[in-house]
Amino acid sequence: MTGPQLPLSASTLPAIREAMRNPTCAEAVGDRDITWSDHVVPGTGVVVTVLRPREPKAALFSIHGGGMVMDDRFADLPRLVALIEEFGFVAATVEYRLAPEHPHPAPLDDCYAGLVWFAAEVGLDRLVVAGGSAGGGLAAGCALLARDRGGPALTGQLLLCPMLDDRTAVDVPDAVWTREANDFGWRSLLAGQTSPYAAPARMTDLGGLPPAFVEVGGAEIFRDEDVAYAQRLARAGVPTELHVWAGAHHGFDRFAPDAEVTRAALTARSSWLRRLLGATGRG
Repeated sequence: MTGPQLPLSASTLPAIREAMRNPTCAEAVGDRDITWSDHVVPGTGVVVTVLRPREPKAALFSIHGGGMVMDDRFADLPRLVALIEEFGFVAATVEYRLAPEHPHPAPLDDCYAGLVWFAAEVGLDRLVVAGGSAGGGLAAGCALLARDRGGPALTGQLLLCPMLDDRTAVDVPDAVWTREANDFGWRSLLAGQTSPYAAPARMTDLGGLPPAFVEVGGAEIFRDEDVAYAQRLARAGVPTELHVWAGAHHGFDRFAPDAEVTRAALTARSSWLRRLLGATGRG
């Protein structure tokens, strides 16, 4: 996948969506010993693709990015396949409705319904919710809903350059995701409303959430809001790890997979996951 051809607007969105190309499960999995299947969450129409290794050890629920307005559940397949191989995750990726056709709460409702179904379906006691960009914001929103609705017990939340705050004022020269694109994404999602579940940075109480890993590039629009969110999580007593990668742009691991900063970031993520999953004492 390549980044959207900005500027992003209501008039350019259909063409940008059409031009996006993500790998299929067969392409991403290749000859690895991983199977996959599509499922429809009962009563919702939400489609979830589940990828299983031969011996699942933990569960990972993944939410794709795309500024709340584009991309699909196959966007993060390369990332998921690598994590399945490394940690033995049974992984799920959810197809949620997109704004502006479906503003909040539709995208978050779809993700949370998928998470609840997946938690019951796999029956594993270690479950991590994860996402990048818009998916990171939705993952954070799912963690808040799970807390407030007595939902699935989450082991952790893996938030990669998450889109958390509709009030963002930072503007940096990032060719992947600009201030204009960000404003369009938030306008499309919120449609004049505000909600701390749609924009988790607005949530006043961050206590009682699962351990968090927050990663952001030092040269992207989400830098300050992600740092602030991580700091607030830590102050609320949530075990939190924060990484700000100097000079890195938005989505750097996808757009520059061979860069030194990407290798460092992947190592940090893996270290956190090993410590997180090992902390349960179930190996």
